[in-house]
Amino acid sequence: MKQRLLVMNGQRLVQSEKGGDWNTDKVEKAGAVKPGVYNIHLSLQADKSKAHDGPVIHADKEYVYQQVGRTFIKHDRSDFDKLPEIGSNSTIKYDNGKATVAAASMKLGRGIS
Repeated sequence: MKQRLLVMNGQRLVQSEKGGDWNTDKVEKAGAVKPGVYNIHLSLQADKSKAHDGPVIHADKEYVYQQVGRTFIKHDRSDFDKLPEIGSNSTIKYDNGKATVAAASMKLGRGIS
């Protein structure tokens, strides 16, 4: 099942594709998540040997989704003792199979994103 996150007008819509049409499953406050379309069905499983830096954009029953650059990473929800805040810019690392969350360090630089 394809899923995407649509953020606009202060709302965060979780949508799934059925028969070529996108149907809205859930509507929540957007909080600190930036407006846009997030195709979370394209997310990759987290590499537990690396640290992942970026905003946490969504959490469901199975996974916590994080945007790292232009890609999306999904972390198993069961690996977290405490879930990170949606919209927070976080660094997620793994220690003995458990996910640890820290605030991401600010990087200064000029670039086009």
